[in-house]
Amino acid sequence: MGLIAREIERAGIPTLCMSSAWDLTFSVRPPRAVFVNFPLNHETGKANEPALQRAILLDALRAFETLWQPGQMLTLPYVWDRDDRTWEDIDYGPTATGHGVGTSVQGGFAERTLGRAGGQPDGRRP
Repeated sequence: MGLIAREIERAGIPTLCMSSAWDLTFSVRPPRAVFVNFPLNHETGKANEPALQRAILLDALRAFETLWQPGQMLTLPYVWDRDDRTWEDIDYGPTATGHGVGTSVQGGFAERTLGRAGGQPDGRRP
């Protein structure tokens, strides 16, 4: 994903990669990336929840306004299920480290998150 995005950017077309695998995306370093802490392959939200999907996509597109240097990654403030995080053990294994969730481990880059006021029914954090 990162190699293709870099080539497209060289042609003058801005790109944005959406990821639910923070460590892989960090190692590939695409020009711009958005991380959503959701199960693998569910970066744009849950099935049959168009309000959540729309909110995620709009926030992802806003990353073009906030990611100003190559290699930066924005963590969006969405939660798959507040009461059940067992999907993380299934997707990543029981000993996985939650990189990119809450703190940045990017050398030289500060991670920015899109803060939201108040709890939202679409899964956004309060």
